[in-house]
Amino acid sequence: MEKYQLYIDGKFQDASLKNTFESLNPATEEPWALVAEAQTEDVNKAVNAAYNAFHGEWSSFLPNERGKFLRAIGDQLKNNAELLGTIETRDTGKMYKETKFQANYIAEFYYYYAGLVDKIEGSTLPIDKPDMQVFTTREPIGVVAAIVPWNSQQLLTAIKLAPALAMGNTIVVKASEVAPTPLFEFAKLVDKIGLPNGVINVITGFADQCGKVLTSHPKVDRIAFTGGMHTAKHIVKNSAENLSQVTLELGGKSPVAVFKDANIDNAINGVTASIFGASGQSCIAGSRLYLENDIYNEFLDKISEKAENIIIGPPMDEKTQMGPLCTLKQLTNIEEKVKQTLQEGGNLITGGEKPKAINQGWYYKPTIIACDHHNLPTAENELFGPVLSVMKFSDEEEVIKLMNDNSFGLASGVFTENNGKALRVSKAVRAGIVFVNNYRLISPVAPFGGFKNSGFGRESGMEVIKDYSRIKTTWINTSKEIMGDPFIIR
Repeated sequence: MEKYQLYIDGKFQDASLKNTFESLNPATEEPWALVAEAQTEDVNKAVNAAYNAFHGEWSSFLPNERGKFLRAIGDQLKNNAELLGTIETRDTGKMYKETKFQANYIAEFYYYYAGLVDKIEGSTLPIDKPDMQVFTTREPIGVVAAIVPWNSQQLLTAIKLAPALAMGNTIVVKASEVAPTPLFEFAKLVDKIGLPNGVINVITGFADQCGKVLTSHPKVDRIAFTGGMHTAKHIVKNSAENLSQVTLELGGKSPVAVFKDANIDNAINGVTASIFGASGQSCIAGSRLYLENDIYNEFLDKISEKAENIIIGPPMDEKTQMGPLCTLKQLTNIEEKVKQTLQEGGNLITGGEKPKAINQGWYYKPTIIACDHHNLPTAENELFGPVLSVMKFSDEEEVIKLMNDNSFGLASGVFTENNGKALRVSKAVRAGIVFVNNYRLISPVAPFGGFKNSGFGRESGMEVIKDYSRIKTTWINTSKEIMGDPFIIR
């Protein structure tokens, strides 16, 4: 069994209380790794290490020097994409061909912020006071706590870590207690590039003794969280203890509308990518599908045929198109929600069960359910699995209303050959991301985040680097004269 230690202050070390927990392989349901479990003392050590590094050696590095470290991290990802992909697949069940690709591509995020690092400028203000030179500068915040879920670890770490380091902050990354090992493998690569001790720390553990301690720690200045709404509410409460800034990237129940004038074959591939890619284990999964009346039957037949021909199997196999779910808890929840939906009037088109030919692992068939309305359990709740709820609509106004009738607002999709219609719908949909005639794309250039209960703040893009800084205003008196009456504000 593989063993993983915490990475604190430039050293790999056991948890202070020697606590460990097992990480399970979703494809076999068997433990394969033993992971150190951080508790209060370990969290304090990690935060203190980051704090000391911020106020110590790291503060003396010039922007271009920080950029070199970011490029070095990117190089490590590219050079070790196969290793990182293998570990992530083993621990999460995600397909190897995707995890390997992601590890390689995510290097671009570090290169992007390495290029931005020396381009963050202040400004000279046209101040309305005589003999005053006033300018602003951007300075780093301090210690960042990054809380990362299991489903896209390299990406969700990069969009936090890269801009944080670019601005000169230090960071404590808390990997999910579910499938944490890829981030410890990442820590091994980071350890090779010569960063000052404490700049990057990687820990994992459970809520009370790890997550709560980290997010309420008095030396944490910013919290960047990706995960569920329930946990987010606790993090917001915790942040009141240290008045830290918070970015929340939460769940989704993303709607996809296919109009009758859409390119059907393109829309079929887009919808397939949206809900069956990564076994539906994505916060942007397009799990609510709205079909215009005229194409409903044709499209439903074609997407069902597509789903039934998806190759389910071992995630390391290059031929596999859909692997297992990451946890038994997910599988159980999906089974319950599907059962409830069918009891309440949903019509099962395909799937709705575990594959009979696979005896081991948390697998679930691509599932499509026709729904009369979107208040059924599978159509209303985020499932984080390969379950698509399909509904009809009659016109543009109706589908906009339906797409917005949900508490989430992360992503959405629109398929139409009418550019005017595409622009009208994309503008009207209350979601942070709109995919038009495509789905499930990422880029370091494009901001990522949602509306409503999908969180607030944005990650990725040029402006995000500023979120990891504070504005300082400097007033310089250039007059030869003595200041005026000190009891009157000027």
